[in-house]
Amino acid sequence: QVQLVESGGGLVQSGGSLRLTCVASGVTASIYGMAWYRQAPGSERELVALIAPNSNTNYLDSVKGRFNISRNKARNIWYLQMNSLTPEDTAVYYCDARTSVRDYWGQGTQVTVTQ
Repeated sequence: QVQLVESGGGLVQSGGSLRLTCVASGVTASIYGMAWYRQAPGSERELVALIAPNSNTNYLDSVKGRFNISRNKARNIWYLQMNSLTPEDTAVYYCDARTSVRDYWGQGTQVTVTQ
């Protein structure tokens, strides 16, 4: 019912910036919240940023002040602006659309931060 396509990953040096984009199609009116997760090799997937229906946001402690989640007015595109990147941010990043039935996931995009 919902399909997500994400983009914007890549290779960047420490201190650099990237912006990830997630575009939703299908029954997008069913989406009530949007989020970004990441998963490093050998690690569990962790929530990085969340934007709720009331537009409140929550962030992983280690990215507070560096990352920002936002969305368009129609609430079918959302972004993760990542600044002051460090090698510890290296992971596959996934966008997540939350509905009353289930979560939908993007295909993942690799972010690699070098020294």
